[in-house]
Amino acid sequence: MREVYKIIASALIFSKDNKLLMWRKYPTAWWIYTDCWHIPWGSVNEWESLKDAVIREIKEEIWLDISDSKIILLPYWDSLVSEKTLKESWEKVLCHMEVSRFKISINKNASDIVLQLTDNLIEIKWFNLEELSNIKHAPLGKKFLQKMWCIK
Repeated sequence: MREVYKIIASALIFSKDNKLLMWRKYPTAWWIYTDCWHIPWGSVNEWESLKDAVIREIKEEIWLDISDSKIILLPYWDSLVSEKTLKESWEKVLCHMEVSRFKISINKNASDIVLQLTDNLIEIKWFNLEELSNIKHAPLGKKFLQKMWCIK
């Protein structure tokens, strides 16, 4: 099996009323952990910075412009290796991912932020921190939320 390497930019996105934004991916063959809630994330293109990538991915996935929000690169990196099917060719590969982490603070309450699903997502939701322990998380996201004291 061929191996590929990706850099991922992911983000804890908090509203002014301290709710955390999470999404679920559409259950297709090329996404991983489609039955789980994810911290927003996406691949970094060769020509862009981590910050530019997280801004672009959030805008592409949910039509939310976070460029004027407070964006902080956190000192946490994680690694993940997973079998994946490439969207373009349907080739099965072993994907090595290095995951960067951001904290993004939006100066609006969750109810005032307009979000729009794209064809990659089936659900977007703002969660109170108390709710996070009761949902199914992608493994790496759960580990990170535990590090950040968002869940036990």
